[in-house]
Amino acid sequence: MTAHTSATKTTTPPIALITGGSRGLGKSTALHLAAQGSDIILTYRSAKAEAEATVAAIQALGRQAVALQLDVGHSASFAGFAEAVKHALAATFGRSSFDHLVNNAGEGRYASFMETTEAQFDDLMNVHLKGVFFLTQALLPLMDDGGRIVNISSGLTRFALPGYAAYAAMKGAVEVLSRYLAKELGGRGIAVNTLAPGAIETDFGGGAVRDNAQLNQFVAAQTALGRVGQPDDIGGAIAALLAPGSGWVNAQRIEASGGMFV
Repeated sequence: MTAHTSATKTTTPPIALITGGSRGLGKSTALHLAAQGSDIILTYRSAKAEAEATVAAIQALGRQAVALQLDVGHSASFAGFAEAVKHALAATFGRSSFDHLVNNAGEGRYASFMETTEAQFDDLMNVHLKGVFFLTQALLPLMDDGGRIVNISSGLTRFALPGYAAYAAMKGAVEVLSRYLAKELGGRGIAVNTLAPGAIETDFGGGAVRDNAQLNQFVAAQTALGRVGQPDDIGGAIAALLAPGSGWVNAQRIEASGGMFV
């Protein structure tokens, strides 16, 4: 399904599609990739103003960008979203395909195992597992051969903290899915990796790591580099995985946590 020859690709900036790109880790990733020379398609669920501000910031870096609305927990919308991406590629970038997919959009839920409801479990599954699975499936026909996929997981798949059983279980499934995608998409030259952040100061999960001083200090004390992560720590790591020299990295889980619980 390659839409461009290698000669064309040397003069055409890569296009990265980032879900949940209006704020937090997704926004940082978009800005790092733009600074690295990529054009950006980002999605947002409801924060249209934030998404438009991120688009403007990308454009200020000299790159093209467009924001599209998407609820990754609503898989019935994915066929229509793929059509919107197809239209945006033609209208904004003059292309019929994109190069990189970052499955970043997500939500945090804190509840003990015994207190987790079936509705909470289903919400997490729809967003973090079913959403990643079927959105990737819907977008692959628009992806160039030789492209790359980064699925965002969590340090919580390696270390266990009470209250995150359902969330971490979904992220563990995504890590397995990433390896299977790497195997099945290898024939198209598409590399697939997992990036697992540690605790980061964002509004994720109600902003607990950012706003709770006691929790922030606890995480910093358990981290080899002595502090809590910042969004740019993750945006930079994802951009590095999508940089020209990282194409041979494939089927890997890479943790960016500053050395939590080592």
